[in-house]
Amino acid sequence: MIRLKDKYKNEVVQQLMKDFSYGNIMEVPKLKSIVLNVGMGEAIQDIKPLQAAARELAVISGQQAVITRAKKSIAAFKLRE
Repeated sequence: MIRLKDKYKNEVVQQLMKDFSYGNIMEVPKLKSIVLNVGMGEAIQDIKPLQAAARELAVISGQQAVITRAKKSIAAFKLRE
């Protein structure tokens, strides 16, 4: 996440100031949080795509992904807890 924050501060803020004609850097909107989400429907039968997606998210964000499974079973979606 540090890389994304640095990119925002160094590149995006400058571009926003230019595009929207902000006179002060405090006028530029700030990022509070960045949320990455992946839905893995095919992970029901095979766990390998889930592990691959977790590795890719770790590369993008610099943090380990938290895998959250369904809280309720829904037969129509073939979900189990």
